[in-house]
Amino acid sequence: MKKRWINYIIAFFIIITLNFVIPRLLPGDPLSAIYGDEVLLNLSDEATDYINKLYGLDKPVIARYFIYVFSIFRGNFGYSIYHKKPVLEILISHLPYTLILTGLSMLLASISGAILGIESGWRRGKKIDRFILSSIIFISGFPAFFTGAIFLIIFGIILGILPFQGAVEAYSGFSGFNLAVDFLKHLVLPLFSLVIVYIPTAYLLTRNSMISSLKEPYILFARAKGLTDTRIRYRHAGRNSLIPLTTQMGIHLATGLITGALFIEIVYSYPGMGTLIYNSILNRDYPVLQGSLFMVTLLVLIVNFFMDIFYVKLDPRIEYAY
Repeated sequence: MKKRWINYIIAFFIIITLNFVIPRLLPGDPLSAIYGDEVLLNLSDEATDYINKLYGLDKPVIARYFIYVFSIFRGNFGYSIYHKKPVLEILISHLPYTLILTGLSMLLASISGAILGIESGWRRGKKIDRFILSSIIFISGFPAFFTGAIFLIIFGIILGILPFQGAVEAYSGFSGFNLAVDFLKHLVLPLFSLVIVYIPTAYLLTRNSMISSLKEPYILFARAKGLTDTRIRYRHAGRNSLIPLTTQMGIHLATGLITGALFIEIVYSYPGMGTLIYNSILNRDYPVLQGSLFMVTLLVLIVNFFMDIFYVKLDPRIEYAY
């Protein structure tokens, strides 16, 4: 357990260092992205120096790095160059949308993929298995932004039955129950776009693990005891098939905050962390970009930590590896 904590601490410091370095490798500078090259050319040297000093861009990189690290431990993520407000305030306003979107999509995809994988693996080689496997492989070829665009065109534009942008209707004045209903309507398309993206991974992992589990001696022993097929399928073989799925879904939940959610949120103009990171890159807003990536990094470590604990609960033998 102690070794596990040390590994997480080392990973944390490596990631926050990369979090500081990578945004500064982007071409251009934040002032040019915000004010434009033409405006900066017309500014006097004194005005340019004042702006750089105001945003802390006049200090050496190493000094800015230590200021950045110490500020993180004080809970101070800086001040947005583009939004002109504290970074923490911006993060708090965007993070819940992404947590809801990625959390629900991963839950639905894991449950659906696990059930399909267990049933398909149990019926390996039969028509239903071949049909499900072919369909899943076909779906897995679609990237997130393509799936999102197809859903948007069909259900949002052609059929017009669901809203296709934002998280709530702008200037609607909704509150209470009406606001919740409006939020859920806006959530449907991005949610199921992500579910379709994540299901293939959950299904293939569960199916392959299920096929391997059915060859184990404990399955033969369970049959010899006279247990029903349903109990063997879900209680014994199915439970062990969830072990690799748990690890992979934990990784997907964390990385989905940046990858899948990024594209889906841009397609649907959904105000989550993906859209915030994308806009921060365009505007070279270093404080917001650093704060966003740090928040995602922290969530990655937290999710992986709890996945480690849950993994041990599923298979206590793994505890000895630590």
